[in-house]
Amino acid sequence: MQYWLVKSEPEAYSWARFVQEGRACWDGVRNYQARNNLQQMQPGDLVLFYHSVSEKAIVGMAKVDKPAYPDPTADDPKWMAVDLVPVRDFKDPVTLDQIKNDSRLENIALLRQSRLSVMPLKAEEFDVLLALGN
Repeated sequence: MQYWLVKSEPEAYSWARFVQEGRACWDGVRNYQARNNLQQMQPGDLVLFYHSVSEKAIVGMAKVDKPAYPDPTADDPKWMAVDLVPVRDFKDPVTLDQIKNDSRLENIALLRQSRLSVMPLKAEEFDVLLALGN
């Protein structure tokens, strides 16, 4: 089992829309490191959904439903997408300020590589975030 965090601007693609649709092709990623992370995702891996820019908070948990495949929105087959399905909302969104102020999360990729849209989480980081959100 691996753990991940994906970021989306809620104005572009929100958690509410994701839940309403029931699944999403996580496409449009055009950063090599994020692409490499997508390639490592496997069905059943758990994914935290982060609203970036305006909200700056983790709002829900999803899981990988289909492993990496060529991104249908790209002209080049080297770009990847995965399919995600929602699992549950966070009772309490976990804000960026909460993450910054929690010493257990001081090395989380979200703080070290803030522009990365798909990032791995350590199991311990995932557990802390899950506890904060529920």
